[in-house]
Amino acid sequence: MRRILLNKMKKIFNVRLQGDCCVPSERDGIRVSCIINFFGRLELLSCILHSLVEQNYPRQYFEVILVEDQGGTEAGRRLAKDFSSLLNIIYAPLDQKFGKMGYSRNFGLFRSRGKYILFLDDDTVILQEDFLEKLDDILTGQPEVDAVMPHGMASFSLVDGRYAYHEPYFMTSRCTAYRRSVLTELSGFISDFVGQEDVEFVIRFTLIGKNSVKVPELEYYHPPLLVPNFRKPKAVGNSFYGLKSRYPYFLWLLVILNCARHAPLYLLPVRRYREMGRFGIGFLFGVIVSLFKKEGFQYN
Repeated sequence: MRRILLNKMKKIFNVRLQGDCCVPSERDGIRVSCIINFFGRLELLSCILHSLVEQNYPRQYFEVILVEDQGGTEAGRRLAKDFSSLLNIIYAPLDQKFGKMGYSRNFGLFRSRGKYILFLDDDTVILQEDFLEKLDDILTGQPEVDAVMPHGMASFSLVDGRYAYHEPYFMTSRCTAYRRSVLTELSGFISDFVGQEDVEFVIRFTLIGKNSVKVPELEYYHPPLLVPNFRKPKAVGNSFYGLKSRYPYFLWLLVILNCARHAPLYLLPVRRYREMGRFGIGFLFGVIVSLFKKEGFQYN
């Protein structure tokens, strides 16, 4: 239903489809670029790096781009150096727009060389040693597929009380792979987005009629949604408010309502719903405040 509605919107309205990244061409024989954005939490980052070391995929076919926020840290540089003998690592400390995930994703994307781009979170866990090999086979063997969604499951490494819900298939940067050609056509992400820049990207991805596929044989683990306070949801709401200058008003309003639709769930006693509801409330508050304030929220 969402795809049908968005396609109708594209035909009716003039939508600005380009993001803010000039994506370079693939080069140097790299097939898969794994882009990981991080700041702190090095013990978690080391886990995903260890899982990439264990891949049975040839090292010369994939690279790992580590984008560290806040201009980088000595500890982050040291970790990248420690893994550089085991992985084809590119360490890229962010140079500006700290805390802006859209810019941070583009920063890594601009430095990537692979035919396929796999976005990963620092707290993503991959246990399959043939994950990259299978991913390459799927995208190579199915040219009509523009993006791959692995099956996600809940991990408990960060969660007090073992909150176990995880959306199994969701196109977010915690673990989603794209063809470089799609990212080039859409010019990557919108740089000023603080969070959920991947959600906005998927809107444009859908508007131009690209196809994603759910792949149950590819699996990953990721902590469930946790919203300890309203700071980040408010900042994300501010980012989506900024789409008012890019999207037709009716489409912008539908996007805002869709992102805030879970707010009433905060009244329910189930933890999953309360987390989703807390995010919806914070998001809506961020949009409303942005109507009256010129300065956006910052989240670092």
